[in-house]
Amino acid sequence: MTMEPSGLGPMGDVQLLASRLRADRTDVASYARVLSGALADALPPGMVEVQTRRSLADRVAGRDGRAVGVTVHGENRELALREGPRGGVEAEVRQVVRGVVISRKAVGIEQWLQALAEDITRLAARDAAAREVLERLLHG
Repeated sequence: MTMEPSGLGPMGDVQLLASRLRADRTDVASYARVLSGALADALPPGMVEVQTRRSLADRVAGRDGRAVGVTVHGENRELALREGPRGGVEAEVRQVVRGVVISRKAVGIEQWLQALAEDITRLAARDAAAREVLERLLHG
């Protein structure tokens, strides 16, 4: 997939998308906002799942709560981020066969972002809506 006007090609697109997703993201809520915003609208329904934790105050006020986890469901894998026990973000890549997780691997945020960028780029190669969002992410 060659993207205009950059002409970077698939690997360049993956690297650029990963760097765009990486910018200014230090907590799960930040990733949840990006992934459940315009990006989720362009991806197939149910591909992005945000897990929230609601305090008593959230319930009383009718708020959704705060994001504590994000899972991106791909074709043969799931990419999961969750709030770490002492803060920060923990990342995991899960291999999935026919809806069953067969392996889990803790990875760094960089590796997780690379895997996410690869999945989105692959999806964009065959889906017009995802391609449009990818263009916006890559080229402002």
